[in-house]
Amino acid sequence: MTSKVVICPPVISQDTIQQILNRSDIIEVIGGFVKLKKRGANYLGLCPFHNEKSPSFTVSSSKEIYKCFGCGRSGNTVSFLMEHEKYSYVDALRWLAAKYNVEIEETYSSPEQLQVKQTADSLYIINNFAQQFFSRQLFETEEGKAIGLSYLKERGFREDIIKKFQLGYSPQERTAFTKEALQQQYNPELLTKTGIVTERNGELQDNYRERIIFPVHNATGKVIGFGARVIGKKENAPKYINTPENEIYIKSKILYGTYFARQAIDKNDECLLVEGYTDVISLHQAGIENVVASGGTSLTPDQLRLIKKYSNNLTILYDGDAAGVKAAMRGLDLALEEGLNVQLVLIPDNEDPDSYVNKVGASGFIDFIKQNKKDVILFQLEVMLKDAGNDSTKKAGAVNTIAESISRINKVEDFTRQQDYIKQSAQLLKIDEAGLHALVNKFIRERVNKLEQKQPVEPLPDAQTTTSPEEELTEFFNRDEQHERALVRCLLDFGLLPWDETRTVAQYILAEGEEWGMIENADLVEIINLYQQWYNDGLEPVMKNFLFHENQNISKNVVSLADIKHEISPNWKEAPYEVLVPSREDLYKEEIYSVLTYLKLRKIKAMIDENQRDLEKPHTDEELFTLIKTHQHLKQLETELVKTLGTVIVR
Repeated sequence: MTSKVVICPPVISQDTIQQILNRSDIIEVIGGFVKLKKRGANYLGLCPFHNEKSPSFTVSSSKEIYKCFGCGRSGNTVSFLMEHEKYSYVDALRWLAAKYNVEIEETYSSPEQLQVKQTADSLYIINNFAQQFFSRQLFETEEGKAIGLSYLKERGFREDIIKKFQLGYSPQERTAFTKEALQQQYNPELLTKTGIVTERNGELQDNYRERIIFPVHNATGKVIGFGARVIGKKENAPKYINTPENEIYIKSKILYGTYFARQAIDKNDECLLVEGYTDVISLHQAGIENVVASGGTSLTPDQLRLIKKYSNNLTILYDGDAAGVKAAMRGLDLALEEGLNVQLVLIPDNEDPDSYVNKVGASGFIDFIKQNKKDVILFQLEVMLKDAGNDSTKKAGAVNTIAESISRINKVEDFTRQQDYIKQSAQLLKIDEAGLHALVNKFIRERVNKLEQKQPVEPLPDAQTTTSPEEELTEFFNRDEQHERALVRCLLDFGLLPWDETRTVAQYILAEGEEWGMIENADLVEIINLYQQWYNDGLEPVMKNFLFHENQNISKNVVSLADIKHEISPNWKEAPYEVLVPSREDLYKEEIYSVLTYLKLRKIKAMIDENQRDLEKPHTDEELFTLIKTHQHLKQLETELVKTLGTVIVR
């Protein structure tokens, strides 16, 4: 049995990342997915992340960011690919590197990691070669057309959908693929590792002979493995042969069709889960694209997290027979623990999703799903009660089973849903609601105790110190927060410009900020610390470097600092008459001084208030004298700052 290998991600060199960012064009990249029209200094289009009729999706070429003023999504070129294509940060960089012909330089922390990466790359290459071989056999050979293609067309699959999913055919000849692969000098050991080639009696030969080939793709569209289905019925032959686990194919982390379904799941905010390859392909052919397949196995935590990456809503479509019901129940508790909203649709009349969609058509299938969705927990309870009948022992078992399932709903935001399940289940079971509630809590306590034995649990915050949502909102939107953000934005926009004859803006702001300790927001402090680190290392900490930082928290916060809603149109510069419109760049010193002065005033105000509270307490004459002098000094500083700023303090 092949052991699982964990691939530690390589580190893409900073030089490579810089080349990618320098060559990439946000208008060109996003324009490949969204139709954009130029409006003033920016570009406008319909948001790809939510349905809208009037365009509110804005892309700034100068700032290299996008923002939708409808749904609030914002980011840069890399985060757009991560959001829209569901790529990881590294995969998004790879996509840009391929588009702009940048050679990627990677570093590895150990020779073992490098070896694993090289093996994985080789397996991808072999699988790609194999997929093309099997497709040629299906469409270009007499045997493939007579046996493979005719079988698929009998099943109702169109050629366009066959090509979309890159289906193929493995011929009857014992070594058809093996010979061609060895002629291309592919490594025999790696060929067997893919599962396409097997060794029998000391000889290498094809493993998928006379079968339909279903390539399995990863999230970026690379072929990571295959499912090979026997044609017709053959004695002593398994219906499917699947790729053995290797460096790139780990069954517990794969859902068939994810690459083709990811955008549809995101847009529909619902994932349909079926069992088989043909179920996925038939539904896609009918225009229902938000569907993936589990391969008939129990759902794993990794598969459920993959679904949750695109949507919190999971609808399981399974056969209506006993085996289908049993399959639907597998992995239920894990899905609830992941916080997924799980519903179940049982396909009637001994049909499966593949045959039923061909029978009733796309609209009939969609209507059937809408009308027949069942809540999985309540459905599970109904099935158990039907099975229990008047057997009190079985009914008691049903009570325990359902209570344990409900206890798995452990997210704070799902508390109301959990309470609703308790109420409805108690009614169906005809038992006391309080008793069921107590049983659910018992299972929760048992699970918490088990976790505590493995790992200490952080204590909950004291109730007296917890702030209300209203207080949190007030704190978030107060003027200090806005001015802190304004100061960091000045640092990013103007940091490398001169402040005076001896200092840059960055040196001035960082020195003032350190002296006054005026930034309190942890996210902004993180940006400033990184800026200072880069600045001290001799790097240029410009806005673009932050926008494309691998730490997505930093990237998103910097995007939120940039303002693309209000920019001076280039038409002003080209106007035939003289219109002097000063830009932020013209007035950067005034802006910085104003923001810093305001923050200093707020700091002094806080110190005055604290000193005032201290004055109200009993003190010795000496202590009282010191506090009064401190108060006078702070008030003098306040007055001087107000004069320079030209404002009046309102008490």
